[in-house]
Amino acid sequence: MKTIRRFIYREILRAVAFVGVAFLLLFVFFDLVDQLQYLNSAGGYPLSQVLLFVTLRVPNHIYQLLPIAVLIGAIYVMARLAESSEYTILRTSGLGPLRALGMLLALGAAFAALTFVIGDYAAPEANRAAQLLRSRFAGQLTVGLTGGWLKDKSADGRSYSVNVASLSADGQMNRVRIFEFDPQGRWLSTTQAESARVEEGAWLLERPQRRALQESPAGQAGIARTQPPEARWPTHLSADMVAAALVSPDRMKALDLFQYIRHLHANGQSAQRYEIEFWRKVFYPLGCLVMMVLALPFAYLHFRSGNISGHVFIGVMAGISFFLLNNVFGFIGNLRDWQPWLAAATPGLIYSLLSLAAFGWLVLRQ
Repeated sequence: MKTIRRFIYREILRAVAFVGVAFLLLFVFFDLVDQLQYLNSAGGYPLSQVLLFVTLRVPNHIYQLLPIAVLIGAIYVMARLAESSEYTILRTSGLGPLRALGMLLALGAAFAALTFVIGDYAAPEANRAAQLLRSRFAGQLTVGLTGGWLKDKSADGRSYSVNVASLSADGQMNRVRIFEFDPQGRWLSTTQAESARVEEGAWLLERPQRRALQESPAGQAGIARTQPPEARWPTHLSADMVAAALVSPDRMKALDLFQYIRHLHANGQSAQRYEIEFWRKVFYPLGCLVMMVLALPFAYLHFRSGNISGHVFIGVMAGISFFLLNNVFGFIGNLRDWQPWLAAATPGLIYSLLSLAAFGWLVLRQ
């Protein structure tokens, strides 16, 4: 069994590496073509920065491509072994269906661990560096037309709604607005600042303009306006939370997502989108296990020489449909307010059951 295991693992690793490198080079080429429009243009990149930006996108591409590369490589190896009758010889040598399934699942678990490490450590750090590089040359880090929104509470029950338009490469927040409300939800003040920086337990606002509700001794309300050179606003909002509000959740670490979800819940904000993305990060590496289960039935097919390309194509289409369904369920779960873990896990469960059903049927039939 050790010889058989080494043989199958070696063939699958070679096929996965070949498919992964081919897809990765294709994605790198697309990134390079997309970034060439900024080459030496006004506010654009020099060539060295273009190449650096494309390189920083590589870990994210590996994270996205690894499960489908596992699928294509495993299907190719299983179908080729079946076509040359080598798998039939392996079966007569003692490679039973359950042993073959366990063997592929063990390799799939290794690929799943590699996918998790790349997706939760290498890719987020590389994405952050790429975003900061882009903000340095092509503008500031922002999202949408209004920027990012956050909420915070003080010890006396006051609540704050905070809007940050963009984040500079050096960590400076631009066009900051802070809306203050009393415990009953009534407006108290609005503070606007062109820029702000996060310090220990506070934000340092530069040239803020503050409008506050002020009542006179006669009981009449008015608006008091102040404009100091700078002001210090105590808050629990950290620089990472601001960056989380301005960065797409699929580019965040699982731990950062979890902490940001807790912050949203503590301030009464909806965290559905971030919860779905958190569970997708948990279940996405397990897609490598699904891909292995999906590839195993191809070893039990009997077909004549020349049909291997057609079966590989069918397997590739099945894998692509899995990833499309994975994205669709994320959007549907967000719109229909499904349980986040259910929206993230359903595609994998569906394809695992279908793959196991096909595997069981082929084993009984063959």
